[in-house]
Amino acid sequence: MSTVLSEQEQQRRLNLQALIDLGINPYPADEFKVNVSAADILENYERDKLNYKNIRFAGRMMSRRIMGSASFMELQDATGRIQAYVKRDDICVGEDKTLYNTVFKKLMDIGDIIGVDGYVFTTQTGEISIHVEKFTILTKSLRPLPIVKEADGKTYDAFTDPEQRYRMRYVDLIVNPQNRERFVKRTKLFNAMRAFFNDSGYMEVETPVLQAIPGGAAARPFITHHNALDIPLYLRIANELYLKRLIVGGFDGVYEFSKNFRNEGMDRTHNPEFTVMEIYVAYKDYNWMMGFTERLIEHCALAVNGTTKATFGEHQIDFKAPFKRVTMAEAIQEFTGFNITGKSEVEIREAAKNMGIAVDDTMGKGKLIDEIFGEKCEGNYIQPTFITDYPIEMSPLTKKHRNNPELTERFELMVCGKEIANAYSELNDPIDQRERFEDQLRLSEKGDDEAMFIDQDFLRALEYGMPPTSGLGIGMDRLIMFLTNNASIQEVLFFPQMRPEKKETIVELGEEEKLLLAQLTDERNILADVKQATGLSGKKWDAATKSLRQKDLINIVVEGDNKFIIKN
Repeated sequence: MSTVLSEQEQQRRLNLQALIDLGINPYPADEFKVNVSAADILENYERDKLNYKNIRFAGRMMSRRIMGSASFMELQDATGRIQAYVKRDDICVGEDKTLYNTVFKKLMDIGDIIGVDGYVFTTQTGEISIHVEKFTILTKSLRPLPIVKEADGKTYDAFTDPEQRYRMRYVDLIVNPQNRERFVKRTKLFNAMRAFFNDSGYMEVETPVLQAIPGGAAARPFITHHNALDIPLYLRIANELYLKRLIVGGFDGVYEFSKNFRNEGMDRTHNPEFTVMEIYVAYKDYNWMMGFTERLIEHCALAVNGTTKATFGEHQIDFKAPFKRVTMAEAIQEFTGFNITGKSEVEIREAAKNMGIAVDDTMGKGKLIDEIFGEKCEGNYIQPTFITDYPIEMSPLTKKHRNNPELTERFELMVCGKEIANAYSELNDPIDQRERFEDQLRLSEKGDDEAMFIDQDFLRALEYGMPPTSGLGIGMDRLIMFLTNNASIQEVLFFPQMRPEKKETIVELGEEEKLLLAQLTDERNILADVKQATGLSGKKWDAATKSLRQKDLINIVVEGDNKFIIKN
C-alpha cells in the first residue's frame, strides 16, 4: 500500500532543510544537561523561588501561541507540561532577529523537542512559566502529532482508537500522558513484589527461555529451530521445572519474573507473550503459601494504590488479608448442585453435557471438571477467594492431598471471576511424577495438544531428592489490570501483540498528480468529468495518470461505454 506525504509532512521536511541551510543541526549529538523537571518547577517554585533563577529544561513542544515579538509555548517532559515564554529581543540580543522571526516562528513545529535555558517566573495571569533566554533544537519532528482539542468542556480529535494506540504506543504516551500512570504503577507492582521476596530472604534467578521440552504447564508452545545443533527448541510456556531444579540444588527459596509464550488465541485477557512471577520455597506447603500470598497481594495493592481497595469495572475489590477459602468440590456443588467427588470420567462428561457445556472425547476427567468450574463457578468469585483442593487429574505437578488421594494440595486465587495466582504443595515423589507425566502422554495421544511432555531430566533431578516445597505463580499482567481498572490486557502492555500492519511506502507526488487526486471524491469517478475538472492538457493528463497507476494509487476501468477512474 502506498501513502502520500501530507502537506504538513512535506512542509516539515522543507523546514528541516531550511534549518540545515541556516547552519542549525536539527539532531545534535551533544549532551544537554537538564537540571529541572516540569513537576519540580510546578510543585516547588512558589516556596523556593531563588532556586529557579538559572534553569535548564528540555521537552516536546505541544502548543504555541505567537503574539508578534513575544510568544508562549507549552513544553512537555516525562513529568508533565509547563508554559514557556519566548521574547524576541531576549533570544536575539543583537540586530539579527533570524532566530526568533524565522527559526522559532516559521521553522519549528508542534512535536519538536527543544532545550531551553532561562529562569522561572509567574505571569500576570498567575501561571508559573519559564522565561526563555536561549533555546536549542534537540530533535526535529517530521510527523504531526494528533492534536487533542478541548472546547466547552468537550474533547475533540482525541487519539483514542485502541488499535492505533496499541500499535503506536509512542504516540499514545505523548498525547495521552495520563496513560503513563498505569505503566508507572506496573513498575511499582514489580518493585513491591521483588522487595517483599527479598525481605523474606528469597533469591531472584534467571532460567532459560529456549527450552528443549516445554514443561511446567498445559499449553501449546511456540516452536523454533536451532541451526547449529539441528534440534527443535520451544519458547518457554512456564519456568516451573527449572526453578524446582534449583530447589533440588539446595536453594531454600527462588523466584523469577518470567516472560512466557503460549501459541494460543488472543483476546482481552490473553496475549501470546505475557509475564508471570513464580516462586518456590523449600519446607513449606500450600497452606503456608496461602497465608504468604494474601500478605503479598495486600502489600502490593498498598504499594501501587496506597490502599487495599481497587475498583474494577462495576466492582469494588478489597485485597486486605485474609481471603475466603473454598474447595473446588464445594464450588461446583454450590453453583451446579453436582458433586464431583468419587465420580468417573463418564459420569462427569454426562453431567457436563446436561449443564449445556460443550465437551468432546479428547477431554479427560481433569479437563471436564475444569470446563464445569470455568463455565458455572468462576465468574461468581468477585472478592479475592482461594479455590482449593483440585482433583488430581487437573494437577499433574501437584502433591496428592494428605487426606484424600483423589485430590491435590493446590489453590488458585480468583478475583472478579479470573485466576490471578496458582499454587501447589509441589510433587516431589519421582515415581508418582513419572506416572502423572505418562497420564499426560496418554491425553496427548488422544488429541489434547496442550498436554504436558515428559521431561526426563526433571524426573532425574527429582530422583536426587527435592525437599517438601510449595510453589506459587502469579499472572503479573492480569494483577495490574485489576489494580488499575483495565479490562483489557493490551492496556497494561507497552507493546501488545498486533496483527501485521499493512506495509506503507512513502511516495512523492508532482503538482499534476496532486491535482488529479484532489478531484477524486469517491471510489468510482467518471473519467471524462475528472479530466475536465483538472484542466490538464492531454499530455500532462496522460503523464499524471500513468505515474499514479504505477504507484498503485489509481486504476482505470471500462464498464460498457463508460470509463471510470478509481482511487485505490
